[in-house]
Amino acid sequence: MTLRETVSSLASLLTGPGRQWVSAKSAAYRRGSEFELTEIRLKKGEPVEKALRRLKKKIDREGTLRAVRNHRHYEKPSEKRRRKMKVARFSAMLRARYADL
Repeated sequence: MTLRETVSSLASLLTGPGRQWVSAKSAAYRRGSEFELTEIRLKKGEPVEKALRRLKKKIDREGTLRAVRNHRHYEKPSEKRRRKMKVARFSAMLRARYADL
């Protein structure tokens, strides 16, 4: 995957049909009253593709994209409860399935 394809795929995650570009501040996580953007430092002689891979892993670990996706539209409290119950049921089913192993 080239740099241009990677950047465009990240941009497509932050935008949608008929949506405006999501600002970098909303893609950042909030600590206190300041926004902290996720950043990585390029090492000497490091290829850009490898640095992008590190950035994507770091963003994934922080849950930044997950938060952006969750805040694209309002989720009613009942929908949130229903979603969490569904995840809990699935986890319980997996625990019960693999309890004997």
